[in-house]
Amino acid sequence: MSNNKLRMQEYWKKNLKTLFILLSIWFLVSFGFGILLVEPLNSIRMGGFKLGFWFAQQGSIYSFVILIFVYVVRMNRLDREFDVNEE
Repeated sequence: MSNNKLRMQEYWKKNLKTLFILLSIWFLVSFGFGILLVEPLNSIRMGGFKLGFWFAQQGSIYSFVILIFVYVVRMNRLDREFDVNEE
């Protein structure tokens, strides 16, 4: 195989790893904290609201927005590392 093809396979592998990690975090926050662990989390209050309720209503949205920014930063770094950036 050519060196360029091997580099692109490595790039894709790191890209998929990043996606898997970020999607796992999003799943944990939205489904895990917002649905499965809502009862134990409701014993904790945050800003006057039960924490389980907060995760179900706001926490998963905030987490998703933060994960988008993390993805952008990580992919820009990965693009520079493999010299496929758009700049």
